[in-house]
Amino acid sequence: MFTVAIVGKPNVGKSTLFNRLTKQKVAITHSTPGVTRDRIFGEVEWLTKTFKLIDTGGLTSQQNSFQKNVAEQIGYAINEADVIVFLCSYQDGINVDDLHAAKLLKKNKNKLIQLVINKTESINPSGIDFSQYYALGFGKPMLISSEHGIGIGDLLDQLINLGNSLLTPAKTVRDYVAKFCIIGKTNVGKSSLLNQLLNQPRVLVSTIPGTTRDAIDATFQYHHENYQVIDTAGIRRKGKIDTAIERYSLIRTKLAISRSDFILLMIDGSLPISEQDEVIGGLAFAANLPTIIVVNKWDLVNKDTNTMNVFNKTIPTRFQYLAWAPIIYISAKQNWRIHTLFTTIKLVKTQMQLKVATSLLNDVLIKAQMQNQPPVFNGDRLRISYATQVQGQIPTFVLFCNDPKYLHFSYGRYLEKKIRESFGFKNTPITLYFKSKNARNRGLDGQIKLKKEGYEDHLTKL
Repeated sequence: MFTVAIVGKPNVGKSTLFNRLTKQKVAITHSTPGVTRDRIFGEVEWLTKTFKLIDTGGLTSQQNSFQKNVAEQIGYAINEADVIVFLCSYQDGINVDDLHAAKLLKKNKNKLIQLVINKTESINPSGIDFSQYYALGFGKPMLISSEHGIGIGDLLDQLINLGNSLLTPAKTVRDYVAKFCIIGKTNVGKSSLLNQLLNQPRVLVSTIPGTTRDAIDATFQYHHENYQVIDTAGIRRKGKIDTAIERYSLIRTKLAISRSDFILLMIDGSLPISEQDEVIGGLAFAANLPTIIVVNKWDLVNKDTNTMNVFNKTIPTRFQYLAWAPIIYISAKQNWRIHTLFTTIKLVKTQMQLKVATSLLNDVLIKAQMQNQPPVFNGDRLRISYATQVQGQIPTFVLFCNDPKYLHFSYGRYLEKKIRESFGFKNTPITLYFKSKNARNRGLDGQIKLKKEGYEDHLTKL
Protein backbone atom coordinates (compact mmCIF):
# COMPACT_ATOMS: atom_id res chain seq x y z
CA MET A 1 0.00 0.00 0.00
CA PHE A 2 1.45 3.36 -0.93
CA THR A 3 1.05 6.58 1.03
CA VAL A 4 -0.19 10.00 -0.07
CA ALA A 5 0.31 13.17 1.99
CA ILE A 6 -1.70 16.37 1.49
CA VAL A 7 0.52 19.41 1.98
CA GLY A 8 -0.21 23.12 1.64
CA LYS A 9 -0.65 26.40 3.46
CA PRO A 10 -3.45 26.87 6.02
CA ASN A 11 -7.09 26.98 4.94
CA VAL A 12 -6.72 25.68 1.38
CA GLY A 13 -9.07 22.77 2.11
CA LYS A 14 -6.68 19.96 3.04
CA SER A 15 -8.93 18.50 5.72
CA THR A 16 -12.02 18.80 3.54
CA LEU A 17 -10.19 16.89 0.81
CA PHE A 18 -9.03 14.31 3.35
CA ASN A 19 -12.59 13.76 4.55
CA ARG A 20 -13.86 13.58 0.97
CA LEU A 21 -11.30 10.95 -0.03
CA THR A 22 -11.61 8.82 3.11
CA LYS A 23 -15.42 9.17 3.11
CA GLN A 24 -15.54 9.88 6.81
CA LYS A 25 -15.37 13.03 8.89
CA VAL A 26 -12.17 12.38 10.80
CA ALA A 27 -10.31 15.66 10.31
CA ILE A 28 -11.99 18.81 11.60
CA THR A 29 -12.85 21.28 8.85
CA HIS A 30 -13.44 24.92 9.64
CA SER A 31 -12.77 28.29 8.05
CA THR A 32 -10.29 29.21 10.79
CA PRO A 33 -6.71 28.83 9.47
CA GLY A 34 -4.60 26.33 11.38
CA VAL A 35 -7.39 24.07 12.63
CA THR A 36 -5.41 20.92 11.72
CA ARG A 37 -2.07 20.80 13.50
CA ASP A 38 -1.22 17.10 13.72
CA ARG A 39 -0.92 14.38 11.12
CA ILE A 40 -4.25 12.63 10.56
CA PHE A 41 -4.20 9.17 8.98
CA GLY A 42 -6.83 7.39 6.93
CA GLU A 43 -7.27 4.86 4.17
CA VAL A 44 -8.75 5.52 0.74
CA GLU A 45 -10.38 2.83 -1.37
CA TRP A 46 -10.94 3.56 -5.05
CA LEU A 47 -12.34 0.82 -7.28
CA THR A 48 -10.24 -2.22 -6.25
CA LYS A 49 -7.23 -0.29 -4.94
CA THR A 50 -6.35 1.28 -1.61
CA PHE A 51 -3.80 3.74 -0.35
CA LYS A 52 -2.92 5.43 2.91
CA LEU A 53 -3.69 9.16 3.22
CA ILE A 54 -2.15 11.71 5.58
CA ASP A 55 -3.64 15.12 6.33
CA THR A 56 -1.19 17.71 7.65
CA GLY A 57 -1.24 21.09 9.32
CA GLY A 58 -0.92 24.33 7.43
CA LEU A 59 2.62 25.14 6.29
CA THR A 60 3.56 28.80 6.63
CA SER A 61 6.67 30.93 6.46
CA GLN A 62 6.14 32.15 10.03
CA GLN A 63 8.88 31.44 12.54
CA ASN A 64 7.65 30.63 16.04
CA SER A 65 7.90 27.64 18.36
CA PHE A 66 4.44 26.30 17.62
CA GLN A 67 4.79 26.64 13.85
CA LYS A 68 8.14 24.88 14.17
CA ASN A 69 6.36 21.91 15.74
CA VAL A 70 3.75 21.93 12.96
CA ALA A 71 6.54 21.98 10.37
CA GLU A 72 8.17 18.99 12.06
CA GLN A 73 4.90 17.08 11.78
CA ILE A 74 4.68 17.96 8.09
CA GLY A 75 8.27 16.80 7.66
CA TYR A 76 7.36 13.41 9.14
CA ALA A 77 4.42 13.17 6.72
CA ILE A 78 6.59 14.01 3.71
CA ASN A 79 9.14 11.39 4.74
CA GLU A 80 6.42 8.74 5.09
CA ALA A 81 4.70 9.60 1.80
CA ASP A 82 5.34 8.14 -1.65
CA VAL A 83 3.09 10.70 -3.35
CA ILE A 84 2.41 14.28 -2.26
CA VAL A 85 -0.65 16.34 -3.14
CA PHE A 86 0.50 19.96 -3.11
CA LEU A 87 -2.80 21.75 -2.52
CA CYS A 88 -3.34 25.41 -3.39
CA SER A 89 -6.48 27.56 -3.34
CA TYR A 90 -7.74 29.32 -6.46
CA GLN A 91 -9.65 31.79 -4.30
CA ASP A 92 -6.48 32.90 -2.50
CA GLY A 93 -4.06 32.75 -5.41
CA ILE A 94 -0.35 32.15 -4.86
CA ASN A 95 1.26 33.93 -1.92
CA VAL A 96 4.42 33.71 0.16
CA ASP A 97 3.21 30.63 2.06
CA ASP A 98 2.64 28.72 -1.20
CA LEU A 99 6.13 29.66 -2.34
CA HIS A 100 7.54 28.52 1.02
CA ALA A 101 5.76 25.15 0.66
CA ALA A 102 7.00 24.76 -2.93
CA LYS A 103 10.57 25.42 -1.84
CA LEU A 104 10.32 22.74 0.84
CA LEU A 105 8.80 20.17 -1.51
CA LYS A 106 11.45 20.70 -4.17
CA LYS A 107 14.03 19.44 -1.68
CA ASN A 108 12.31 16.04 -1.78
CA LYS A 109 13.34 14.98 -5.27
CA ASN A 110 12.47 11.32 -4.69
CA LYS A 111 8.78 12.10 -4.13
CA LEU A 112 6.03 12.14 -6.75
CA ILE A 113 4.25 15.49 -6.43
CA GLN A 114 0.86 16.36 -7.89
CA LEU A 115 -0.10 20.03 -7.87
CA VAL A 116 -3.83 20.49 -7.20
CA ILE A 117 -5.86 23.72 -7.24
CA ASN A 118 -8.85 23.59 -4.90
CA LYS A 119 -11.97 25.79 -4.61
CA THR A 120 -12.52 26.03 -8.37
CA GLU A 121 -16.26 25.30 -8.31
CA SER A 122 -17.31 28.76 -9.53
CA ILE A 123 -14.87 29.25 -12.43
CA ASN A 124 -14.54 28.24 -16.06
CA PRO A 125 -11.29 26.25 -16.44
CA SER A 126 -10.65 27.78 -19.86
CA GLY A 127 -10.43 31.22 -18.24
CA ILE A 128 -7.72 30.39 -15.70
CA ASP A 129 -4.26 31.89 -16.04
CA PHE A 130 -2.07 28.94 -15.11
CA SER A 131 1.20 30.85 -15.33
CA GLN A 132 1.51 31.50 -11.58
CA TYR A 133 0.88 27.80 -10.88
CA TYR A 134 3.33 26.55 -13.52
CA ALA A 135 5.89 28.87 -11.93
CA LEU A 136 5.79 26.70 -8.80
CA GLY A 137 7.66 24.06 -10.79
CA PHE A 138 5.37 21.03 -10.51
CA GLY A 139 3.84 20.90 -13.98
CA LYS A 140 0.19 21.17 -14.96
CA PRO A 141 -2.17 21.36 -11.96
CA MET A 142 -5.41 19.46 -11.54
CA LEU A 143 -8.58 21.42 -10.73
CA ILE A 144 -10.93 20.25 -7.98
CA SER A 145 -13.51 21.39 -5.47
CA SER A 146 -13.13 19.18 -2.41
CA GLU A 147 -16.21 20.72 -0.80
CA HIS A 148 -18.45 20.01 -3.82
CA GLY A 149 -16.77 16.80 -5.01
CA ILE A 150 -15.76 18.24 -8.39
CA GLY A 151 -12.75 16.56 -10.02
CA ILE A 152 -12.29 14.06 -7.18
CA GLY A 153 -12.62 11.00 -9.42
CA ASP A 154 -9.97 12.32 -11.80
CA LEU A 155 -7.67 13.08 -8.87
CA LEU A 156 -8.10 9.56 -7.49
CA ASP A 157 -7.33 8.07 -10.90
CA GLN A 158 -4.15 10.14 -11.07
CA LEU A 159 -3.04 9.14 -7.57
CA ILE A 160 -3.62 5.48 -8.42
CA ASN A 161 -1.56 5.92 -11.60
CA LEU A 162 1.28 7.52 -9.65
CA GLY A 163 1.42 4.75 -7.07
CA ASN A 164 0.05 1.72 -8.92
CA SER A 165 3.20 -0.34 -8.55
CA LEU A 166 2.86 -0.23 -4.78
CA LEU A 167 -0.88 -0.77 -4.43
CA THR A 168 -2.39 -3.74 -2.59
CA PRO A 169 -6.03 -4.79 -2.31
CA ALA A 170 -7.99 -3.38 0.59
CA LYS A 171 -7.50 -5.24 3.85
CA THR A 172 -10.39 -7.48 4.78
CA VAL A 173 -8.84 -9.38 7.70
CA ARG A 174 -8.32 -7.80 11.09
CA ASP A 175 -4.62 -8.01 11.94
CA TYR A 176 -4.42 -6.23 15.29
CA VAL A 177 -4.86 -7.33 18.89
CA ALA A 178 -7.04 -4.40 19.92
CA LYS A 179 -8.20 -1.00 18.73
CA PHE A 180 -8.48 1.48 21.56
CA CYS A 181 -9.12 5.18 21.99
CA ILE A 182 -7.70 7.49 24.64
CA ILE A 183 -10.20 9.89 26.21
CA GLY A 184 -9.89 12.40 29.01
CA LYS A 185 -10.06 16.07 29.77
CA THR A 186 -7.53 18.52 28.38
CA ASN A 187 -3.87 18.29 29.35
CA VAL A 188 -3.96 14.94 31.17
CA GLY A 189 -1.26 13.51 28.87
CA LYS A 190 -3.14 11.64 26.14
CA SER A 191 -0.83 12.80 23.37
CA SER A 192 2.26 12.06 25.46
CA LEU A 193 1.10 8.46 25.80
CA LEU A 194 0.44 8.22 22.08
CA ASN A 195 3.92 9.53 21.32
CA GLN A 196 5.47 6.92 23.63
CA LEU A 197 3.48 4.17 21.92
CA LEU A 198 4.60 5.33 18.48
CA ASN A 199 8.16 6.22 19.52
CA GLN A 200 7.99 9.51 17.63
CA PRO A 201 6.35 12.90 18.25
CA ARG A 202 3.44 12.37 15.91
CA VAL A 203 1.06 14.49 18.00
CA LEU A 204 1.96 17.97 19.19
CA VAL A 205 2.60 17.86 22.93
CA SER A 206 2.19 21.16 24.72
CA THR A 207 1.31 22.48 28.16
CA ILE A 208 -1.43 24.52 26.49
CA PRO A 209 -4.76 22.76 27.19
CA GLY A 210 -6.53 21.86 23.97
CA THR A 211 -3.52 21.33 21.71
CA THR A 212 -5.03 18.22 20.10
CA ARG A 213 -8.33 18.84 18.31
CA ASP A 214 -8.72 15.83 16.02
CA ALA A 215 -9.13 12.12 16.67
CA ILE A 216 -5.88 10.67 15.37
CA ASP A 217 -5.48 7.03 14.26
CA ALA A 218 -2.23 5.09 14.24
CA THR A 219 -1.05 1.48 14.08
CA PHE A 220 1.97 0.34 16.09
CA GLN A 221 3.63 -2.85 17.28
CA TYR A 222 4.32 -3.99 20.81
CA HIS A 223 6.21 -7.27 21.25
CA HIS A 224 5.55 -8.14 17.59
CA GLU A 225 1.78 -7.66 17.91
CA ASN A 226 -0.21 -4.94 16.14
CA TYR A 227 -2.42 -2.43 17.93
CA GLN A 228 -4.49 0.48 16.68
CA VAL A 229 -4.87 3.59 18.80
CA ILE A 230 -7.07 6.67 18.43
CA ASP A 231 -5.98 9.77 20.32
CA THR A 232 -8.75 12.31 20.88
CA ALA A 233 -9.07 15.95 21.72
CA GLY A 234 -9.42 16.80 25.39
CA ILE A 235 -13.01 17.42 26.46
CA ARG A 236 -13.83 20.62 28.30
CA ARG A 237 -16.73 21.38 30.60
CA LYS A 238 -19.88 22.35 28.72
CA GLY A 239 -19.58 26.00 29.74
CA LYS A 240 -16.11 26.14 28.20
CA ILE A 241 -17.05 24.60 24.86
CA ASP A 242 -17.38 28.06 23.39
CA THR A 243 -16.31 27.55 19.79
CA ALA A 244 -17.54 25.43 16.92
CA ILE A 245 -14.14 23.73 16.78
CA GLU A 246 -14.40 22.54 20.40
CA ARG A 247 -17.90 21.20 19.74
CA TYR A 248 -16.62 19.34 16.69
CA SER A 249 -13.86 17.84 18.85
CA LEU A 250 -16.44 16.42 21.26
CA ILE A 251 -18.29 14.87 18.32
CA ARG A 252 -15.02 13.39 17.06
CA THR A 253 -14.38 11.87 20.49
CA LYS A 254 -17.75 10.15 20.44
CA LEU A 255 -17.05 8.89 16.92
CA ALA A 256 -13.65 7.61 18.04
CA ILE A 257 -15.32 5.67 20.85
CA SER A 258 -17.78 4.16 18.38
CA ARG A 259 -14.85 2.85 16.29
CA SER A 260 -12.98 1.31 19.24
CA ASP A 261 -12.84 -2.06 20.97
CA PHE A 262 -11.39 -0.63 24.19
CA ILE A 263 -11.43 2.74 25.94
CA LEU A 264 -8.54 4.20 27.92
CA LEU A 265 -9.98 6.75 30.34
CA MET A 266 -7.02 8.91 31.35
CA ILE A 267 -6.93 11.04 34.49
CA ASP A 268 -4.17 13.19 35.98
CA GLY A 269 -2.89 11.44 39.10
CA SER A 270 -1.25 14.63 40.36
CA LEU A 271 -4.62 16.38 40.65
CA PRO A 272 -7.85 15.51 42.49
CA ILE A 273 -10.46 13.69 40.41
CA SER A 274 -12.85 16.32 39.10
CA GLU A 275 -16.50 16.26 38.15
CA GLN A 276 -15.39 16.61 34.54
CA ASP A 277 -13.35 13.41 34.85
CA GLU A 278 -16.50 11.67 36.07
CA VAL A 279 -18.56 13.10 33.23
CA ILE A 280 -16.05 11.92 30.61
CA GLY A 281 -16.13 8.51 32.26
CA GLY A 282 -19.86 8.60 31.53
CA LEU A 283 -19.02 8.41 27.82
CA ALA A 284 -17.26 5.11 28.43
CA PHE A 285 -20.19 3.89 30.51
CA ALA A 286 -22.65 4.82 27.76
CA ALA A 287 -20.56 3.02 25.13
CA ASN A 288 -20.64 -0.23 27.15
CA LEU A 289 -17.09 -1.05 26.06
CA PRO A 290 -14.24 -2.50 28.11
CA THR A 291 -12.51 0.42 29.79
CA ILE A 292 -9.15 0.81 31.50
CA ILE A 293 -8.70 3.74 33.88
CA VAL A 294 -5.21 5.13 33.26
CA VAL A 295 -3.79 7.24 36.08
CA ASN A 296 -1.11 9.31 34.36
CA LYS A 297 1.64 11.55 35.77
CA TRP A 298 2.34 9.00 38.48
CA ASP A 299 5.87 10.40 38.68
CA LEU A 300 4.44 13.66 40.08
CA VAL A 301 2.54 11.98 42.92
CA ASN A 302 4.05 12.01 46.42
CA LYS A 303 3.96 8.30 47.18
CA ASP A 304 4.55 5.83 49.95
CA THR A 305 4.03 2.06 50.02
CA ASN A 306 0.27 2.50 50.53
CA THR A 307 -0.47 5.23 47.98
CA MET A 308 -1.56 2.92 45.18
CA ASN A 309 -3.89 1.04 47.53
CA VAL A 310 -5.51 4.32 48.54
CA PHE A 311 -6.04 5.24 44.89
CA ASN A 312 -7.45 1.78 44.16
CA LYS A 313 -10.09 2.32 46.84
CA THR A 314 -10.85 5.96 46.02
CA ILE A 315 -11.16 5.81 42.23
CA PRO A 316 -14.06 3.29 42.12
CA THR A 317 -16.06 5.51 44.46
CA ARG A 318 -15.76 8.37 41.95
CA PHE A 319 -16.44 6.14 38.93
CA GLN A 320 -19.12 3.90 40.43
CA TYR A 321 -20.57 3.16 36.99
CA LEU A 322 -17.14 1.75 35.97
CA ALA A 323 -16.48 -0.15 39.20
CA TRP A 324 -15.37 -3.17 37.16
CA ALA A 325 -12.74 -1.21 35.18
CA PRO A 326 -9.11 -2.11 35.95
CA ILE A 327 -6.82 0.73 37.05
CA ILE A 328 -3.21 1.17 35.93
CA TYR A 329 -0.63 3.77 36.93
CA ILE A 330 1.82 5.24 34.43
CA SER A 331 3.93 8.22 33.54
CA ALA A 332 3.64 8.73 29.79
CA LYS A 333 6.25 11.47 29.84
CA GLN A 334 8.81 9.34 31.71
CA ASN A 335 7.79 6.09 29.96
CA TRP A 336 7.03 4.45 33.30
CA ARG A 337 4.89 1.29 33.52
CA ILE A 338 3.61 1.54 29.93
CA HIS A 339 3.86 -2.25 29.70
CA THR A 340 0.98 -2.57 32.19
CA LEU A 341 -1.36 -1.22 29.52
CA PHE A 342 -0.76 -4.22 27.26
CA THR A 343 -0.91 -6.84 30.00
CA THR A 344 -4.20 -5.33 31.15
CA ILE A 345 -5.67 -5.29 27.63
CA LYS A 346 -4.86 -8.99 27.29
CA LEU A 347 -6.31 -9.74 30.72
CA VAL A 348 -9.58 -8.02 29.82
CA LYS A 349 -9.71 -9.71 26.41
CA THR A 350 -9.36 -13.10 28.10
CA GLN A 351 -12.30 -12.31 30.37
CA MET A 352 -14.39 -11.07 27.45
CA GLN A 353 -13.90 -14.38 25.67
CA LEU A 354 -15.04 -16.53 28.59
CA LYS A 355 -17.95 -18.87 27.81
CA VAL A 356 -20.23 -20.09 30.60
CA ALA A 357 -21.97 -23.45 30.42
CA THR A 358 -25.74 -23.03 30.64
CA SER A 359 -26.03 -25.56 33.46
CA LEU A 360 -23.46 -23.76 35.60
CA LEU A 361 -25.05 -20.38 34.90
CA ASN A 362 -28.47 -21.62 36.01
CA ASP A 363 -27.04 -23.21 39.15
CA VAL A 364 -25.58 -19.85 40.16
CA LEU A 365 -28.85 -17.99 39.49
CA ILE A 366 -30.93 -20.52 41.42
CA LYS A 367 -28.65 -20.16 44.45
CA ALA A 368 -28.69 -16.36 44.10
CA GLN A 369 -32.50 -16.30 44.20
CA MET A 370 -32.56 -18.61 47.21
CA GLN A 371 -30.05 -16.45 49.09
CA ASN A 372 -31.79 -13.18 48.22
CA GLN A 373 -35.39 -13.33 47.08
CA PRO A 374 -36.41 -10.74 44.43
CA PRO A 375 -38.44 -7.84 45.85
CA VAL A 376 -42.06 -7.22 44.92
CA PHE A 377 -42.02 -4.60 42.17
CA ASN A 378 -44.86 -3.40 39.92
CA GLY A 379 -47.28 -5.75 41.66
CA ASP A 380 -45.38 -9.03 41.64
CA ARG A 381 -42.07 -10.74 42.26
CA LEU A 382 -39.56 -11.57 39.49
CA ARG A 383 -39.09 -15.30 38.91
CA ILE A 384 -36.23 -16.44 36.68
CA SER A 385 -36.80 -19.78 34.95
CA TYR A 386 -33.49 -20.22 33.15
CA ALA A 387 -30.67 -18.26 31.53
CA THR A 388 -28.12 -18.65 28.77
CA GLN A 389 -25.11 -16.81 27.39
CA VAL A 390 -25.52 -15.45 23.85
CA GLN A 391 -23.08 -14.00 21.37
CA GLY A 392 -22.14 -10.35 21.80
CA GLN A 393 -19.24 -7.91 21.63
CA ILE A 394 -19.05 -8.15 25.42
CA PRO A 395 -20.28 -11.07 27.59
CA THR A 396 -24.07 -11.08 27.18
CA PHE A 397 -26.71 -13.13 28.98
CA VAL A 398 -30.45 -13.59 28.46
CA LEU A 399 -32.48 -14.40 31.58
CA PHE A 400 -35.97 -15.78 30.90
CA CYS A 401 -38.51 -14.84 33.55
CA ASN A 402 -42.23 -14.51 34.26
CA ASP A 403 -42.28 -10.85 33.14
CA PRO A 404 -39.37 -8.39 32.95
CA LYS A 405 -41.58 -5.56 34.23
CA TYR A 406 -41.17 -7.05 37.72
CA LEU A 407 -37.41 -6.47 37.66
CA HIS A 408 -36.13 -3.83 40.05
CA PHE A 409 -32.80 -2.43 38.86
CA SER A 410 -31.14 -3.09 42.23
CA TYR A 411 -31.92 -6.79 41.94
CA GLY A 412 -30.53 -6.79 38.42
CA ARG A 413 -27.28 -5.37 39.78
CA TYR A 414 -27.24 -8.10 42.42
CA LEU A 415 -27.54 -10.81 39.77
CA GLU A 416 -24.86 -9.14 37.65
CA LYS A 417 -22.52 -9.14 40.65
CA LYS A 418 -23.17 -12.86 41.25
CA ILE A 419 -22.36 -13.71 37.62
CA ARG A 420 -19.17 -11.65 37.75
CA GLU A 421 -17.97 -13.27 40.97
CA SER A 422 -18.84 -16.79 39.89
CA PHE A 423 -17.30 -16.84 36.43
CA GLY A 424 -14.36 -14.40 36.44
CA PHE A 425 -15.85 -11.36 34.69
CA LYS A 426 -14.03 -9.04 37.08
CA ASN A 427 -12.72 -6.42 34.65
CA THR A 428 -15.15 -6.37 31.74
CA PRO A 429 -18.62 -4.95 31.24
CA ILE A 430 -21.38 -7.53 30.92
CA THR A 431 -24.91 -7.13 29.64
CA LEU A 432 -28.03 -8.80 31.05
CA TYR A 433 -31.29 -9.04 29.13
CA PHE A 434 -34.50 -10.08 30.89
CA LYS A 435 -37.14 -11.67 28.70
CA SER A 436 -40.53 -13.26 29.27
CA LYS A 437 -40.25 -17.06 29.09
CA ASN A 438 -43.51 -17.09 27.12
CA ALA A 439 -42.16 -14.77 24.42
CA ARG A 440 -42.65 -16.27 21.01
CA ASN A 441 -39.45 -14.74 19.64
CA ARG A 442 -36.36 -16.20 21.30
CA GLY A 443 -34.05 -13.59 19.78
CA LEU A 444 -33.03 -10.35 21.49
CA ASP A 445 -36.10 -8.40 20.35
CA GLY A 446 -38.63 -7.28 22.92
CA GLN A 447 -36.63 -7.99 26.07
CA ILE A 448 -35.61 -5.51 28.75
CA LYS A 449 -31.94 -4.66 29.12
CA LEU A 450 -30.71 -4.16 32.67
CA LYS A 451 -30.57 -0.41 33.21
CA LYS A 452 -27.78 1.31 35.07
CA GLU A 453 -30.08 3.68 36.91
CA GLY A 454 -28.54 6.52 38.86
CA TYR A 455 -25.62 7.05 36.47
CA GLU A 456 -27.30 8.85 33.58
CA ASP A 457 -26.79 12.30 35.13
CA HIS A 458 -23.14 12.23 34.07
CA LEU A 459 -24.14 12.02 30.41
CA THR A 460 -26.28 15.16 30.47
CA LYS A 461 -23.37 17.40 31.44
CA LEU A 462 -21.51 17.06 28.14
